[in-house]
Parts: sequence; structure tokens; C-alpha cells
Amino acid sequence: MSRDIVHTGRVTEAARRYGVSRRWVHELLRRESAGGIAAVEPRSKRPLSNPRRTIETVAARILTLRQELQTAGLDAGPVTIAWHLEQEGVPAPSTSTIRRLLHTKGMITPDPKKRPKASLHRFEAHQPNETWQSDFTHWALADGTDIEILNFLGYRPRH
Repeated sequence: MSRDIVHTGRVTEAARRYGVSRRWVHELLRRESAGGIAAVEPRSKRPLSNPRRTIETVAARILTLRQELQTAGLDAGPVTIAWHLEQEGVPAPSTSTIRRLLHTKGMITPDPKKRPKASLHRFEAHQPNETWQSDFTHWALADGTDIEILNFLGYRPRH
């Protein structure tokens, strides 16, 4: 682009040719004169800082508090850690932020969420009337009388 501008001497023509604004052409020329052709390469769009990031001192306190609570045999979950931070006068981040920090530092041992379906053994009746299921339900009638409803269910697999 700079060769086109040097050759033609017109920023407007270069902007039109490349489909960019005149302001952007001037910005690229300024970058090139300051740092050479490497300065014109696309830059990262990532912000230089994150104002919402957890402060390092608070993060360090969360990690030490977790270890202290575990050593004492107390609950060391995110809610408890947040409570202890508030008691110390430290503004605590959200419990999800505390959990995320503990997880990234490897301080949370994962628990399985569910029991595997393969471990469930459903009862099976091989003949009709071999297996029954009963259920009692408490019910109040309109006149206030309490009754118990008894349901019986005969189980027969149909597969």
C-alpha cells in the first residue's frame, strides 16, 4: 500500500483501491514509518488488560484458605471460602469464580455426576403375577376426611 501511495502520491486513491477509509491508510502509513513493514501486520484484538480479572492477592488468599480449611477438616467449598473472605473484610468474588479458580489450579477432585446406567439392574418378572408393586397415597376429601389410596401394579416386562 505504501508503494502505491508513494508512487501515486494520493491517499484517497489507495483507500478506494483497497476498500478502506482514508483514516486507516494514514494509520498504516504512521505505523510503517514508526516500525517498518512488520508494524503494519494485523495486531491481536485481545485487550491489554482485563479489569474484571480476580486480583492476584485475592486469588492467593483463596488458595491458602482452601488448604487451611481442608487441613482443619472443615468444609472448603466456594461458598465457605467466600464467607471466610467476607469475615476477613476482603471483597469476595462470586462463588462460581472461586470454583473456577480452584478448578484451574487443580484443587478440586472431580466427583462423578451420575451413576452409570449400566450399573442399574431393573427387576424382571419371568411370569405374570410374579412381581407386584404397591403404593399408598394420602388424600384429603372435600369434606376434610383423610383417606389412604392403595394402588397395586402387577409388573410384566413387555419386551
